[in-house]
Amino acid sequence: MPRKKDDKTLTRVEMEIMGILWDSNQEGMTTHEIIEHYPNPKPAYSTIATFMKILTVKEFVRYEKRLSSGAWTHVFFPLMTRQEYTSTFMKEVKESFFEGSIKKLLSFFVEEEELSPEALEQILMVMEKEGKE
Repeated sequence: MPRKKDDKTLTRVEMEIMGILWDSNQEGMTTHEIIEHYPNPKPAYSTIATFMKILTVKEFVRYEKRLSSGAWTHVFFPLMTRQEYTSTFMKEVKESFFEGSIKKLLSFFVEEEELSPEALEQILMVMEKEGKE
């Protein structure tokens, strides 16, 4: 099934689940293992299973079937890293809200956030470095 334009972004719950998968040092996670990483109150199994189907259709995760304790279970793996998703998402934000301008994007954060002089200095250093490359 082809991905739609709005399938490029994650909802809040999808982001929580992807965060659990990204933070895991395991070789994939089952639905039960994902639920174990949630704080209390834990979501229902059916809720997480539904979101795993959505994330599979949206091509953010893939799964393998594994035999565990005599039953088949799905083990889920992220198809992109947190860095890859962040890069894609921020490019979309830059294009959609700031006319593709990194200057406008950074100006927004400088104006909206209470940045320390040290933070502003770091931003300037990064911008200077990027300009030289």
